Formats: sequence, structure tokens, C-alpha cells
Amino acid sequence: MSKIIKFGEDVEGYTIPVLNEREIRAAAGILFVMMFISIQTAATKGDFLLLKYAVIIFLTDIVIRVFVNPKYSPSLIIGRLIVGNQVPEYVGAQQKKFAWIIGVVLAITMFVLLVIVNSFSPITGLICLICLIFLFFESAFGICLGCKLYSMVYKEKAQYCPGEICNVTTKQDIQKTSKVQMMIVVGFFVYIILTVILFNDTFSNKPFDLFGIGTSSQTK
Repeated sequence: MSKIIKFGEDVEGYTIPVLNEREIRAAAGILFVMMFISIQTAATKGDFLLLKYAVIIFLTDIVIRVFVNPKYSPSLIIGRLIVGNQVPEYVGAQQKKFAWIIGVVLAITMFVLLVIVNSFSPITGLICLICLIFLFFESAFGICLGCKLYSMVYKEKAQYCPGEICNVTTKQDIQKTSKVQMMIVVGFFVYIILTVILFNDTFSNKPFDLFGIGTSSQTK
């Protein structure tokens, strides 16, 4: 039973249980896409059916991670299949558990309010936004926001962080951002704002069917 109910893997060379960050990022990407599509459907069409199923899937998956064993989490198993040929990047299990407990609390709240009570409110909207932000940062940047909270709450240094960010004190030259690069980013945002201001009315016009395929099918 101890081999089933366990959090983290024992890997030679590591003094504490660890998890494969590559699998976690892949799983986060999968859950992000699922949650994003279901939230978009609810927000644009007012159809919450897909979101209710997504909440149940998310809650079940993360409960398995925290209270049973991460290696039996369906999303992490799929993530393992996807990145199975990549060299593992190990991360301390303890801070991940703390982050996923936050996810359990958010998922249970959503389950009660949306699925059981069958309601929506600014609370459910805020929770959805928080979940998307957490999942996006994990999958896109490899940044575990919940893990950062772990260090703040427990006042101790997390071990084996992704990308060795816990140990980095000075940036290498390839990591440094020059003033020119910062000006490019600022200029890019200005460019986007000007594009919206100048072309918003033009872009708001609905495109016409160039070949008339949609029009001809509607007349039949």
C-alpha cells in the first residue's frame, strides 16, 4: 500500500522525493487547453455544460495527484507518454504538493458552486482566471506560482526547482536583457495599441465569402 499511496519518486542522487517537471508541464498544457475551451464556451455562449465536465475532470485528476499518487494522475500519465523521449528534469515533490493542494481547494470550490449549486458568480469567474494563470505559467514558462507561495509560507528554500532557479544568483550573458531589447518590447506594445486605434472600425467589418461557398449552401 505504501508503494501506491505515495507522493514523489525516489531517484538516485536526490535526497528527497522528486517529480519529472517535463511531465508536469505537459499535463498543465493539456489541462489549460481543456479549461480554456470550456471557459470560453461558457463566457461566449452561456453554455456551462462543458465547463462542468471540465471541473469534474480537473478535480478528479488533482485529487489523485495529492491524495493517492501523482504517477496515477491521468493527465500526468498522458504527459509522460508525450515527453517520454525527453531527458527528465527533476523537481522537488514537496513544493509541488503544496501547489496542487491550492488547486484542490480551488477545484472543490468550483465543483460546489458550479456543479452542485449550479450557479455562477464573480467568485467562479475569478477562480477560473486563477486556474488559467497557474496552468499557463506552468506550461508556457515552467514557473510554478504555487511553489513560490510555498517558500513564502514555510519560510524555507525549496529544493530542486525547475531550471535550477532556486540556485541561480547571477544571470549568464545569454539570459540578460539589453535596453535595446526592452525598447523593442515597449515599441511592440505601442504598435499593437496604435493598430487597434487606427484599424478597429475597419477590422470590425465581417469578411465576405470570397468564393461564395457559404452563400450558395445557404440558398439550397
